Amino acid sequence: MRRGEFRAAAVVAAAMALAAALVAWEHHLPLRDPDGASLPTWFRLPVIVASAVALDVITRWVMVVRRGSTASLATMRAVVAERWDRDQVRFTVSGLVTWYVAYVAFRNLKSYVPFVTDRLADAELARIDRTLWLGHDPAVVLHDLLGTTWANWVVAAVYLIWIGLVPTSLAIALVWTRRSTYGAWYVTAISIDWLLGAILYYAVPSLGPTYSYPQWFASLPRTPNSAVRDTLLSDRIEVLAGPWDTHTVQTIAAFASLHVAVMVTLCLVVEAMRLPALVRVAAWGFLALTTVATVYLGWHFFLDTLAGAVVGAAAFVLAAKATGNPLRRRAEPWTFRAASTPRSAPPSVTLPSA
Repeated sequence: MRRGEFRAAAVVAAAMALAAALVAWEHHLPLRDPDGASLPTWFRLPVIVASAVALDVITRWVMVVRRGSTASLATMRAVVAERWDRDQVRFTVSGLVTWYVAYVAFRNLKSYVPFVTDRLADAELARIDRTLWLGHDPAVVLHDLLGTTWANWVVAAVYLIWIGLVPTSLAIALVWTRRSTYGAWYVTAISIDWLLGAILYYAVPSLGPTYSYPQWFASLPRTPNSAVRDTLLSDRIEVLAGPWDTHTVQTIAAFASLHVAVMVTLCLVVEAMRLPALVRVAAWGFLALTTVATVYLGWHFFLDTLAGAVVGAAAFVLAAKATGNPLRRRAEPWTFRAASTPRSAPPSVTLPSA
């Protein structure tokens, strides 16, 4: 593994942290842990990654035992030594720290938007949407086409599943892959997604149809998505009323759709890695569902999803350049491989390939 794999991600994270600090200072705003009102990110992310590490080690230990090795602490130590040498620990911790700094800075920058500008572009975005959809509002068209019963629940589930996708994909990139350049590529690309997204939030500030045109969504039955929508609006009102009097942040901003951006980045990375066809099809399928869900539920205008796709593709390309990865797919398909047998492993232990 090369040192400095997260150099570009660290630069992005540092730039975003500096920008957040400058905006906070200029407008007399607090810097917050974005999830401090519930379960802090600084606690939640390490727990997720540690759980992935434990699952990785335990699974391989069980495989070793099933192949005839002794179910002992010595076997467990051999697996840990093989999978988690100093370079791998450094790689995982470096990626986690840079990701966390970029994430916190992004969430704070997003929260500051209404304090920097009171301009909203929702009317203009809705007008462009109607032009693209030949005089119709995309969300209303989807309601008429898909209905407002089972489809409402399906897209709500898709939207909520996405929330857990980013930390899960981070754990995979930092823990379960052994070709570290791909993990660095993905983490760097997601950080760039956030950087570009934050810039667009300030360039084209908007609330999204569910807040600016609530009449379009009045016929939708309540789902867990409705509770999320109401909570985000309540948080925004609370923050605007007194940013120093609350521990929450406001997270309403529509242009561009980072749900779509992150999924486009993920899809392009799994294509570059040549993961199994089932994984690639699932990724692209979830991207399609995410795009439909964000418009159907009113989180984003259709134009937001197009901008999100551009952001995701741009982040993929920029991160490839920054981490030294070729944009063309490798000739050999991707395999998850274990590192070479460690010197500390006893001769009787045969470690499984990843």
